[in-house]
Amino acid sequence: MNALAAWRTLIEALPQAVWLVDETSLELVVVNAGAARLMGCDGEALVGMNAAALAATPEDLCYWEEAARGARQALSSQSYLRRFDGTTVPVARSIQHVALGGTGADIVTLHDCGAQQRTERELELAAAELSATLESTADGILVTDLAGRIRRCNRRFAELWALPDDLLLERDDAAIADWMRRSVADPAAYGRRLDEIAEATLLQASDELHLHGGRVLERIVMPQCSRGRPIGRVFSFRDITERIAASRRIETLSHTDALTGLPNRSLLAERVGRALALAAREGEPFALLLLDIDHFKHINDTLGHAFGDRVLVEIGERLTGSVRQIDTVARLGGDEFVLLAQRSDADGAEATARRVMEALQRPFTLDGLNFTVTASVGIALYPADGASLDELLRHADAAMREVKGAGRAAWRFHKRRQDAGEAELRTRMQLDHAMRQALARDRFRLHYQPQVAVGSGAIIGAEALIRWRDPELGEVSPGRFIPVAEESGFIVAIGDWVLREAVAQAARWHLQGRPMRMSVNVSALQFRQPGFVDGVARVLRDNGLPGHLLELELTESILIQDVEDTLSRVHALAALGVMLAIDDFGTGYSSLGYLKRLPIGRLKIDRSFITDLPGDTSGASIVDAIVNLGRALGLQVIAEGVETEAQRRFLGRCGCHEFQGWLFAPALAPEEFEALLAPQATPRVVPLPRRPSRARRGAAAAASGD
Repeated sequence: MNALAAWRTLIEALPQAVWLVDETSLELVVVNAGAARLMGCDGEALVGMNAAALAATPEDLCYWEEAARGARQALSSQSYLRRFDGTTVPVARSIQHVALGGTGADIVTLHDCGAQQRTERELELAAAELSATLESTADGILVTDLAGRIRRCNRRFAELWALPDDLLLERDDAAIADWMRRSVADPAAYGRRLDEIAEATLLQASDELHLHGGRVLERIVMPQCSRGRPIGRVFSFRDITERIAASRRIETLSHTDALTGLPNRSLLAERVGRALALAAREGEPFALLLLDIDHFKHINDTLGHAFGDRVLVEIGERLTGSVRQIDTVARLGGDEFVLLAQRSDADGAEATARRVMEALQRPFTLDGLNFTVTASVGIALYPADGASLDELLRHADAAMREVKGAGRAAWRFHKRRQDAGEAELRTRMQLDHAMRQALARDRFRLHYQPQVAVGSGAIIGAEALIRWRDPELGEVSPGRFIPVAEESGFIVAIGDWVLREAVAQAARWHLQGRPMRMSVNVSALQFRQPGFVDGVARVLRDNGLPGHLLELELTESILIQDVEDTLSRVHALAALGVMLAIDDFGTGYSSLGYLKRLPIGRLKIDRSFITDLPGDTSGASIVDAIVNLGRALGLQVIAEGVETEAQRRFLGRCGCHEFQGWLFAPALAPEEFEALLAPQATPRVVPLPRRPSRARRGAAAAASGD
């Protein structure tokens, strides 16, 4: 076997691409299958081709040109090879000169680097994408190996930790770690935590880092694993400073009053709870003072709510300045404040109340306006007046309301009620509930008491009076449930119902050809409702009743409150044609000058002046004066509670126009009232079986409104 055949056998057996080039002609004389695959052609097609024709780079052309001139040297480098289809292939090639019989040849070994380069490009792309991802995240990222050496970090990490640029460029892991340690508020605790993280390679943890500048970072630690084994750690840092501040603001707002910044009811409850626990352990008493600003509504109404808010803020500041550091000043809402006086008995509570009153007595000056603020204070003591916040507040509120009723601008301790008093409160609550159910279930009804001309005895009107029969309570007197309704505010709903029912009845009589003036009592709270006048107009319109057939009875106490508003309302009612009467006249403080300004049509003499007529000289003089006053003002006068013929005759002699009472008839159901309308030829007294004594009749009438 000659040398060429030997080399052919060897080259064809090699797996990598190899060809043999004749040194003289530079033609390929041997090409193996690997080279044919690399070139994308049949091996026979390559045999006889010039090596320079396959060169794809200047370096290769230069090499084969020099080889043609006899200059040869071993070569190993990265290059490109031109394939038969014109494409190039990256290769790692080596050229080695070998002896071939009497001549020589170049053996060229080629390794396809295309797959490797594609893999490298993919890795570079993945690395670039990873870097872009790290840089685009809002979190600071730090990646270390298990020994703590930094492998990667992003710019956000440097920003959060305020790392200097030169420190980043140096890539000094120890210096960066030291910078981070010195940046935290508690370096020792930071170092201990890092040691714990280093000991647990699979630890997943989250904690907060407080930096010296006030920044708060959330640090999340995750293990970095490859093929199921930990190879490092990934630290994620997020700035949560604003979130922490917002959380604290929310926490503050949930426990403080938004206007004054004082503790609210929630925080007060917590501190009272601690005071109760302290009292249980050490027997320390404490006091709760409920403070309500007197006539604060006047400030809001005259100067505006914004001004009133500023006053409340200053009041809060004065109260805070008048108590000890261990005490609490809280605002419940509106113009109510609560003071928790720790370690205070009755003497301590009184001393606190005195300091508070003195603080408020100093003149207030806002926007150049000088004014004085007073307060009513109720005091409840632990444990005498209660064992819970609700109980103490309830008793302090009761004491404060006693101060209000006694003239305001003072303080008062709670006086525990007797059992009977507590039972009365429960009864009033039950009555209030039953009363609301009665209105919802149509258990109220109206009776009508005739109003009679003194001279002729003719029925000229009717007063609507409410009655209530409850399935459990039986017949409930108005004298019992009306005060409860007035206290709870339910009197407005009851008054609206009475007005609707009475007007509807008057309209039915009017359609029957029996026009009858209908008198309806109006409570102070109902009269003050914003839509009261419009409501009256609507009821008249809906029932088709002329305004002059409705008379509204107002007490003197209603008329003397908020004079300008009252004048506006009564004139608006008069414009509807509605008649107006002053009820219980003589028991209030009406000014004659004021009466002349009111469109009043009648005065109703209170029953207290009628009861002992005609024998009571003082009462007779008062009645005579009221009648003369009414006549002088051009008003009709009616007396209520007339029970005897002697009383009626006296009223006739005085010149009184009308009367109502048991002498003629009590309040009657509609059908009973209608039975009286036909025979009106002479005055009559409705016969009553076993009529009660005069004293008993007077008490019954006072309770029922008859």
